Amino acid sequence: MSRWIWFPLLLLLLLQFVYEVEAQVENRVIFLPGRFQNVSISQNETVQAVVSTIPSEVSFITLQFHTQHRNATMSYTRMPGLGLSLTAVDSGLVSALRRDQTSLTLFLSSPDGNTVAGTGVILSYSSTDPVPGACNMEFDLEIDPNIYIHYNLYETTIRFAPANLGYERDGAPPACDQSTGADTRWRLQYDIYQYFLPENDLSERSLFTGFQAVANKQGMMENGKRVMTLKSTDVSSMVFNSIPGQGIIYSVIVRDPLLNTSASYVPAHTYACSFNSTLDSCQTLGKISTKIFFTITGLAGLFVCFFGHRFFKCELFCMGFSFAAFLFFILITRTTELDYDIRLTLSAVLGVVGGIILVMIWWRFGSVVAVVVIVVGLMLGFLLASVVLFTPLGDIDVFRKSDAVFWVTFCCVTLIVPLFFLRWPREGNITTCGIVGAYAVVLAVNAYIYTSLSYITLNILKRLLNNTFSAVFTDVPFQTIDYVMITVWVVLSVCGIVLQLYRERSRPFFPPSPYLMWQQERERRKTNVLDPSHHFPSLPSRLLARVRQLTKRTEPAGEHTPLLL
Repeated sequence: MSRWIWFPLLLLLLLQFVYEVEAQVENRVIFLPGRFQNVSISQNETVQAVVSTIPSEVSFITLQFHTQHRNATMSYTRMPGLGLSLTAVDSGLVSALRRDQTSLTLFLSSPDGNTVAGTGVILSYSSTDPVPGACNMEFDLEIDPNIYIHYNLYETTIRFAPANLGYERDGAPPACDQSTGADTRWRLQYDIYQYFLPENDLSERSLFTGFQAVANKQGMMENGKRVMTLKSTDVSSMVFNSIPGQGIIYSVIVRDPLLNTSASYVPAHTYACSFNSTLDSCQTLGKISTKIFFTITGLAGLFVCFFGHRFFKCELFCMGFSFAAFLFFILITRTTELDYDIRLTLSAVLGVVGGIILVMIWWRFGSVVAVVVIVVGLMLGFLLASVVLFTPLGDIDVFRKSDAVFWVTFCCVTLIVPLFFLRWPREGNITTCGIVGAYAVVLAVNAYIYTSLSYITLNILKRLLNNTFSAVFTDVPFQTIDYVMITVWVVLSVCGIVLQLYRERSRPFFPPSPYLMWQQERERRKTNVLDPSHHFPSLPSRLLARVRQLTKRTEPAGEHTPLLL
């Protein structure tokens, strides 16, 4: 009888033992050098990342692990500790190998108690390759191959620890700061790379595909874009333009020019926005107020593009609105800390006032020079100057290091354009209607679908609002949607300009001022007594006569007999 009692207990213990063994196997992931491995870390689980059969010529190994937006902890020990682990969305550890070591184990866990899915890869390096982050004096890890990213609305900053020369297994690492000779780490150079993910794609699959393309040095050099090369004497940081909603992978490749070897830091990515924010997350970047504002702007721009010169007062209102709204948005943002929606609303109201004032100036004085050459010409000049400095020309060191040089160049390009309006005012006005109106359509599309063309003017706005934006690299991705929007911009501009030039070819250059026409008409009536309108009663007299007709009873005519001579 007792045998039947103990049998179920023994069976239960056996099943529990088998379950624990299977769980340990499930929590063990085998990594092969250069091959990506997708890993899912469950709650309260520690995953062993195991590397086996390491070749003898390998001196150190880098394990990197990437998630989209959830933190993961990578550590040298099962229990993470200070200086032995790193918690980030893009984390990596360097392990220097011992002489006879052929396997390595690192540990992955979820610090927040949530399930984390990511992808990882092992990269191996020889003793002649530089060791990324081996001269770290700033961060917690002794050897820190990671890139640290900090972003705000205007700029994204990356920082990394200096590297050191490579060394043999069980060898002593070279001194970092003992001397600055050619046989020390001061000969190393750092190439800064960036890789743009597909636009309008926030998927995890797109991110992991991007990391698989650029995780190692060969992939980044082939697919990424080298932005700049830093020397060991330079500060190990770089500042870029923030592009909210656009995924970008940053990487640093350290090179030893003497031995012609190189190694890659752990790439890091950012979308310049938060996936966890409930108010303005990456999925809901476009504010409703922004969409409303630029939708109306795009419709007005489409009208101006094709009919601006024909409906001159409407064109002046739109140009005055844009000029005043842009100016006051800068002033309000620089001088107050109001909420974005309030700033945009105030700028729109003041823009309406500016548009009305511009129309009234033309209505009262009729000066083409004041409204067309100055305001309309400056609008086109501002846009053309922004386009010129949006090109790689804007990232030249002289523009990045000197605000004075940048703004003098910008103002010169802006002021040159109105000079052509003095000679060809009508053609210049129609050209402005076509180009500026079509660009307003591009901005309206950007409110719903991201396009890099919006940064033509947005980079200038950021530089006006942020005093430190001059040091930022303003490079943006150019992908399929951007080429489509360039085509739309060019086609709309050309069609609008050609249509208006053809329609206005036989008309006067500009419509006359209503106030001046009224003045001339009044003077003509006073001096020309033969003009029937000279004998026409004035408006008050006509109104008074009409009132008398309504209030006075009309007498019967009766019978009239003509007088006979």
